Amino acid sequence: MNENKTLYIVVPCYKEEAVLPETSKRLREKMRALMASGKISDKSRVMFVNDGSKDQTWPIIERLHEQEPEMFSGVNLSRNRGHQNALLAGLLTAVNYADMIISMDADLQDDVNAVDAMVDAYHEGYEIVYGVRSKRDTDTFFKRFTAEGFYKIMKALGVDIVFNHADYRLMSRRAVEGLAQFTEVNLFLRGIVPQIGYKWTTVSYERAERFAGESKYPLKKMIAFAADGITSFSVKPIRLVFAAGVVVFLVSLVMLLYALISKLMGHTSAGWTSLMGSIWLIGGIQLLSLGIVGEYIGKIYNETKRRPRFIIESVLNKE
Repeated sequence: MNENKTLYIVVPCYKEEAVLPETSKRLREKMRALMASGKISDKSRVMFVNDGSKDQTWPIIERLHEQEPEMFSGVNLSRNRGHQNALLAGLLTAVNYADMIISMDADLQDDVNAVDAMVDAYHEGYEIVYGVRSKRDTDTFFKRFTAEGFYKIMKALGVDIVFNHADYRLMSRRAVEGLAQFTEVNLFLRGIVPQIGYKWTTVSYERAERFAGESKYPLKKMIAFAADGITSFSVKPIRLVFAAGVVVFLVSLVMLLYALISKLMGHTSAGWTSLMGSIWLIGGIQLLSLGIVGEYIGKIYNETKRRPRFIIESVLNKE
């Protein structure tokens, strides 16, 4: 085998017992086909990362490793740390063994066949290959509108992000080693990875429906994830708060001047509606501004504590 051909596919798993048998089957077939074609070495592996699941996810991973240690490996986190931390744990573990690493979700929504194009791009000299959705026909109107709106907002705020890319990507060993130098606790990998640099390209694929199980990203988590992404990579919301404060201050000066002129001209009268409207408007702006500033302060608080992003309980891997 030629050098620099070892591929690890890192798959974060949280309560994925329903889909893991099919996921492992499809990935096994894909890995064997790539090995047979000579594109990857026989040291390549699929690395499942158990993110503190309470179901049979980890026992299934253990069984897969016992049955086929030359194909499947596993990382077991000490507790649930969230998708981004679990993914990072897998990447930073796999980099010790692999020349290239592909990250993908366990639910089979990411097209396994796009792995071929990613590996081809790696052999062409690309160090990061982003999987980009070609269309969103399987999404509801609400999901499509909010998802695409999120990417557009991120771009408008000056964040370097690949449109319609989630966490399906290939990274070279050097790129993952570069990722390891980003030590922030508040992880938003699809915003961090473009900061690494190096030669990159994209591969288009069609995202399928979830094969089995339930989505681990309900609306509440999606909103929190979007807020994390925005506040982790842009200070423009705080600048907008400042701009809003300046506008409200100028308006208040105008209203003060208007009130004084009205007083001098004897045109003053009870203005309950305008008074209450002004109070609610200014109060709402103040609370919104405090909330935005508080979000940034909370992130500073988490960063200064420097707590570990994940703790690995055990690793199953046959070199």
